[in-house]
Amino acid sequence: MRVSPDVHDALDAGRPVVALESTIIAHGLPRPRNAAVAVELESLVRESGAVPATVAVIDGVAHVGLGKAELDRVAQDGAMRKLGARDLAAACALGASGATTVSATAHLAARAGIRVFATGGLGGVHRDWTSTQDESADLALLARTPIAVVCAGVKSILDVGATLQRLETLGVTVLGYGTREFPGFYLRSSGHPVDWTVDGPAQAAAVLRAQEELGVASAVVVANPVAEAAQLDPALHDRVLAAGLAAAGREGVSGQAVTPFLLAYLTEHTAGASLEANLAAVRGNVRAAAEIAGCL
Repeated sequence: MRVSPDVHDALDAGRPVVALESTIIAHGLPRPRNAAVAVELESLVRESGAVPATVAVIDGVAHVGLGKAELDRVAQDGAMRKLGARDLAAACALGASGATTVSATAHLAARAGIRVFATGGLGGVHRDWTSTQDESADLALLARTPIAVVCAGVKSILDVGATLQRLETLGVTVLGYGTREFPGFYLRSSGHPVDWTVDGPAQAAAVLRAQEELGVASAVVVANPVAEAAQLDPALHDRVLAAGLAAAGREGVSGQAVTPFLLAYLTEHTAGASLEANLAAVRGNVRAAAEIAGCL
């Protein structure tokens, strides 16, 4: 694992650092907008007083913190793989390159000593779990990784209620960031309550300090809702998602292909509005993460 000089110096000096995943850059956005967003997110971290640490694997080396050339490589290389935590050892041993998902980013960031990570939405339990047993690796990884993950909830294409139950079973703390309801990714609310609410970065940081002092070795999910003005219209969301689920069934889409299929379907059939809501959520999460890291 290679930690960039900027990130290393910040960690050594006790300055705030925020980890960023790279899958959204390599696989979640169209080119060339993805490169611009990568730069924008790092800039938002710096403007909020923290140091960005975008995570990726480049030619078999896990990087925590990317230079401009490496960030451009992630954005432009069409052969960039998608790597979860389970893929890291194989990718590094075999000299592969890939963008890191939530699970891989959280693992590498925590190993480097970073305490706060910003992303869009978590993976979770899929809607047809009872028949497929399909569940994101994010959940089990968070159960054993002491890091704060600032997110807009879990992707709304998943079974949100079942995901919250699974997080409870795994011992992962969930905090509503200024909300008593768990966010719905594109939407401000999923309709599910949260057990704990913090009113800002100072309280979130206090929970993280207590978690560390008590020796609880799991993650803290800081669930930060997208701004109301930027959320996707709830009626449009529900209508298009229902149509997308039906289309996936007709076309026989299953397994890992379901999530990208549904996300692409939402983007197309909301005329890009779902993508804009996603980006608005990510921007808000990055700012909140930087403020929490500063309080730590």
